[in-house]
Amino acid sequence: MPVASAPGETEKLRQPEPPDEIQAVPVRHTGQWIAAGIVALLVAALIRSVATNPRFQWGVVGDYLFDSRVLNGLVVTLELTVLGMVIGIVLGVILALMRLSSNLLLSSTSWVYIWLFRGTPLLVQILFFNFIAAVYPTIDLGIPFGPSFIHFNANDVITPFVAGTIALGLNEGAYMSEIVRAGIISVDEGQTQAAKALGMTRGQTMQRIVLPQSMRVIIPPTGNETISMLKNSSLVFVTGGVNDLLNSVVLIYSVTFQQIPLLIVASIWYLAGTTVLSIGQYYLDRHYGRGGPGAQSESLLRRVFRGIGARHDEAGTQDAGPPPTFSGHNR
Repeated sequence: MPVASAPGETEKLRQPEPPDEIQAVPVRHTGQWIAAGIVALLVAALIRSVATNPRFQWGVVGDYLFDSRVLNGLVVTLELTVLGMVIGIVLGVILALMRLSSNLLLSSTSWVYIWLFRGTPLLVQILFFNFIAAVYPTIDLGIPFGPSFIHFNANDVITPFVAGTIALGLNEGAYMSEIVRAGIISVDEGQTQAAKALGMTRGQTMQRIVLPQSMRVIIPPTGNETISMLKNSSLVFVTGGVNDLLNSVVLIYSVTFQQIPLLIVASIWYLAGTTVLSIGQYYLDRHYGRGGPGAQSESLLRRVFRGIGARHDEAGTQDAGPPPTFSGHNR
């Protein structure tokens, strides 16, 4: 006969045995640490070589870093950058709208402009506009194919600074047009159709719906173009008539024959400018990227310190002795 068991004994018999404990072993990144050690040694050797080599003349670098001629050249470089980008952005928006137009003449004209200015070197364009007076000695303003009312001497109007600004702006317009066009076509076409159904004109739709949403796509490459513009402005040096940052240090070392330290001075200021622009680009990306995929809610410094802290915690975990154990039960 079966023997009846107590209720408590039945529950004990039904309980499963606990699983074995899981040993969590941290992943060893041996190859990464070896590569990091090699890179650290190379960087340390490079820094030591640069810091201890007397031919770099770091004292001369410090003497000319805040020289008035260098600072005046920096101001001219910033002026070229700002004016070139303003012309490029305005022209880029116009060309992008023309390229997207259903009018064949407008779209073809925009395409030819982009093809021409993207297909020729910027240095050639700067030289061309610098010598434009050889082709057009006078500049006449009036009715096309009709009488002219205002006359200018090209040599008086198209100075080396103006020629450099025009060349930088017109060249940038070709690249900005493609950036703006990519941002416009990234907006869903259904929104444009909905705006049209509500009675909004094409201009209102572009101003109130399309362009604000396309900023998320337009801003990042525009920041890159601004940084490139700051560096490309040094090409106006070939005209010989613009005392930008590069030309200023060239004029100084043509007298002192201290080429390397003065080129280092120019490089430091170019790096400072690009760093400031990069930080500004980061916050613009953060502003226009709110609510989108990959949106960044933390500030730049907070992200840096958080990354350093995470690496410190990871290193501490790997050096903490025996790995932790887990019972295998779900909480």
